[in-house]
Amino acid sequence: MFLAESLTGGAFDPVQAHVYRSRAMPTAKAAKEPVPDFETAMRDLEELVERLEQGDMPLEESLAAFERGVMLTRACQSALKEAEQKVEILLKKAGEPAVEDFTPDETKIG
Repeated sequence: MFLAESLTGGAFDPVQAHVYRSRAMPTAKAAKEPVPDFETAMRDLEELVERLEQGDMPLEESLAAFERGVMLTRACQSALKEAEQKVEILLKKAGEPAVEDFTPDETKIG
């Protein structure tokens, strides 16, 4: 049995647990930043990756940067999905053939 369980009669109570939380690590209650447009998100993501690859950031700052990177990646994926849907709608309205999945031709590489 864990210490927390023994102190609470068997059930873990997160309110009673003392958890270290850095200011650099946002919590679920942290205010959400506005989602940047695709180009801004890509630029910010590229800059963030460069900083992380240098390897000289403290752990807490690296974790916060990684979390921001995940958010930026999701914003980019969402923007691309939305653009793809708009293209499909426009093609349908114009009577063009439907969008097909892309499969790279391995014979043309190299």
